[in-house]
Amino acid sequence: MQKKLAALGRWQRLGLAMFAGALLTAGHPPVNLPWTWFAALPLLGLLMQTAPTTRAAAWIGWGAGFGYFVTGLHWVGHAFLVDPDRFALLLPLGVAAMPAGLAIFWALAFWSARKLAPQGLLGMASLAAMLTLVEIARTHVLTGFPWSLPGYIWVETPVMQLAAWIGPHGMTLMTLLLTGLPGMTLASGQKRFVAPIACLAVLAAGWTIGTLRLQTPATFADDAPLLRIVQPNAQQHLKWVPGHRERFYQRALDATTAPRNAGGLSAVIWPETAIYYLPQNNPDEVRRIAQLADAPLITGALATKGPPGEETWLNSLFVFNRDGSIATRYDKHHLVPFGEYIPLPWLLNALGLEQFGSGGAFGQGPGPLMLDLPGLPGFSALICYEAIFPHNIVGDGPRPDWLLQITNDAWFGNFAGPQQHLAQARIRTIEQGLPMARAANTGISAMIDPYGRVLRSLPLGEYGHFDAKLPAPLPPTVYARLGDWVAYAALALLLGTILLIRRRHAA
Repeated sequence: MQKKLAALGRWQRLGLAMFAGALLTAGHPPVNLPWTWFAALPLLGLLMQTAPTTRAAAWIGWGAGFGYFVTGLHWVGHAFLVDPDRFALLLPLGVAAMPAGLAIFWALAFWSARKLAPQGLLGMASLAAMLTLVEIARTHVLTGFPWSLPGYIWVETPVMQLAAWIGPHGMTLMTLLLTGLPGMTLASGQKRFVAPIACLAVLAAGWTIGTLRLQTPATFADDAPLLRIVQPNAQQHLKWVPGHRERFYQRALDATTAPRNAGGLSAVIWPETAIYYLPQNNPDEVRRIAQLADAPLITGALATKGPPGEETWLNSLFVFNRDGSIATRYDKHHLVPFGEYIPLPWLLNALGLEQFGSGGAFGQGPGPLMLDLPGLPGFSALICYEAIFPHNIVGDGPRPDWLLQITNDAWFGNFAGPQQHLAQARIRTIEQGLPMARAANTGISAMIDPYGRVLRSLPLGEYGHFDAKLPAPLPPTVYARLGDWVAYAALALLLGTILLIRRRHAA
């Protein structure tokens, strides 16, 4: 097999790398076939090792990354078609240029892995280490975009429970080693099967630990809050259109005032930007809906700050008391590129796209914080894709008892995007040991326990609501206490071992 791969031409290698990268996407929702990685990743390792030069190895990495991101992030293109008159010109940026840019991270990983250890199992281990390193970089560079990290392929299996100890980057490193080394052993024709047996043993142990952990049922305090999650199902292309916006608003009100248990509700939760007006400019209407809710009303809405004519827009979460007063407010701090702020506006201006490179930017909030309200346990608020950043879920200070995510996944279409977003929200609960209430405009709204299990939900594209008790939190997990340091230590240990073995071979 290695001889056949070595004989391939440049474009054949690139095409095969793209195919293998696309095959990796099948490990993520909505397909959820992590076993594809056991074939696709060793193939990429062999392509890297049989490439004639390190530069050719980098191109294989770029092709693999492009195939991975262009298939896994195809839903991004849907956002550019919500308002096609303004944004259709940017569609190639979302569906092609963005994956091409993200693929540069993978090109760097393949180039450096080939330099570090070019052959055999050591080469595969080097690739696992370098891919983990660049995925950590992808989480942080240019505000970060850690969507579909390799470790997330286990979300529908008990193995994902290990995230409570090793976090997302530890899961990524483990995944790359477990899925890469067995296939590389077989493809290399080695007669020693220590690596495959060890990998399968670790996978079996992780599966067993996760299964035992999931046998524990969700627990509820005697005074557990009863929350109503509202899903108005406002289609994005109609969401702000006069006539339609009032209809969607009335849907949320109808769901809020629907019959409830005799004990009453602890809070009613609406999704991101569920209110089409500025609450600060409409106190009478806020007072009316708060009285109809007859409970604290938590909702997403736009806000402004600054003098008239110089206002800065904010994507905010408001909590209204029963009398309509504002109990507290949280302003989104991790903004969406091109949706809420314009990166590199000078480049867009130079390309003749001035209409996209100026204006429209949202202001940033101060960062993650805990909101503490009478009658509710303290919670950490997340707006939309803030939930994909594992290191920014909980701020400094006291630990919250639960997580609240409000989102508008109507931007993501009706297929992979919303399902991947929900999966990442579930992973955050496992990492932190905290339950999450999730209100999504068009779905998927859910109540998630601290093990990542969905207890109640509303499917995509459905109007409705549900009432659910808030599960009790778990004690702080290892990841909640130490963050990514466990993964960093494991990565450093692996790199140190590779360098030591390389030095011994050189001697």
